[in-house]
Amino acid sequence: MAANWAPDSWQQHEARQLPDYPDAQALTRVCDTLANYPPLVFAGEARNLMAELAEVAEGRAFLLQGGDCAESFAEFHPNNIRDTFRVILQMAVVLTFASKLPTVKVGRMAGQFAKPRSAPGEVQDGVELPAYRGDIVNDSAFTADGRVPDPQRMLAAYHQSTATLNLLRAFASGGYASLDRVHGWMHDFVGRSPWAVKYQEMADRIGETLAFMAACGLNPQTVPQLAATSFYTSHEALLLRYEQALTRRDSLTGDWYDTSAHFLWVGDRTRFAGSAHIEFLRGIGNPVGMKCGPSLEPDALLRLLDTLNPGRVPGRMTLITRFGHDKIEAGLPRLIRAVRREGHPVVWSCDPMHGNTIKATSGYKTRPFDRILAEVRGFFAVHRAEGSIAGGIHAEMTGQNVTECTGGAVDVTEQSLADRYHTHCDPRLNAGQSLELAFLLAEMLNAELRERRAAA
Repeated sequence: MAANWAPDSWQQHEARQLPDYPDAQALTRVCDTLANYPPLVFAGEARNLMAELAEVAEGRAFLLQGGDCAESFAEFHPNNIRDTFRVILQMAVVLTFASKLPTVKVGRMAGQFAKPRSAPGEVQDGVELPAYRGDIVNDSAFTADGRVPDPQRMLAAYHQSTATLNLLRAFASGGYASLDRVHGWMHDFVGRSPWAVKYQEMADRIGETLAFMAACGLNPQTVPQLAATSFYTSHEALLLRYEQALTRRDSLTGDWYDTSAHFLWVGDRTRFAGSAHIEFLRGIGNPVGMKCGPSLEPDALLRLLDTLNPGRVPGRMTLITRFGHDKIEAGLPRLIRAVRREGHPVVWSCDPMHGNTIKATSGYKTRPFDRILAEVRGFFAVHRAEGSIAGGIHAEMTGQNVTECTGGAVDVTEQSLADRYHTHCDPRLNAGQSLELAFLLAEMLNAELRERRAAA
């Protein structure tokens, strides 16, 4: 257990990116209510994930983390949850089939409601209002009433997270994730992509393998691993009053766990020295992540690692790099060298989304697929050169047929962005682009594995 820590000790530190609630008593009532609600996840599940991430850190598994930029109350629907889940399943089976490594599946789901902002306010037509900070805080509609932070939204986020988790657990263990359904995970609208053909070919090979295994008496009924999968949830631990309210002491170990998700991370804007967010994360037993961008100096990274993982527990820390396609090869090596020099066991994961956001001539915020792919290639190239392990990918994506990121095999153009631009915050990869990324990732991962085996 962390020394001199309590779930509320973060309140003695500098907190950025938190909303200013006008009714302090209403906030206290909501937090007291949440503190008496059941946990969303369990400490044992978080420990299982940490053990799997320890395998990722050693190069014996690969981390696939993906989902919504910011979950929405308005778009809450079982079909949307199912479609994102099945895209993650598709990506995972592509990676596992190609690399022969287990894929650890973590969704940005069931809690990813709060968003950091670059400015506290937003101006439209000469009118300034507070920035939209995610549905858990205020409304995306540009109205004075909607932009007032409302603590009741935390209760709505909790209940939506509960329902989402229930459905995800049913999908993961109730037969939907069974490998004999691998053909059925394909979205109809992805059929135009050449990568869909490649996926069907791979699914046919898996089907042939399963048929052979069945003839030998091995099927989803006799081998549970074929019929179900492990699936974990994650979000940025940004709204600290919500996270504190859902922090519980584990009855088995006596340690504190944030039961709002299995995995929590701290973002670029809140991981400074003396941060309230770092103080909160240092005391929970969950595996945690930290975004690492161009502004992070090696010495500062090492101090943060010493704070968040002083016992150097394998699987505890995931470093999520977000440099931009044109900065990663210059900025990442010095971080890798510093971490290796000090012997910190970490998972290195690539977020190729946040450093590659641009504004299209049409005014829409977008992310060009070629830049996303270039950053992933740079991530793998740096790790090969440094002799370290490229352990994972962290992507904002959806199972919906959106047009938010330009490019890909089924080309989304700047002119077509308006067709199905549904995000409430940042642009996401659609199902076709996500599948394409998985195949290209598999190629890079295989190249890295061949080089690693040759050097062994």
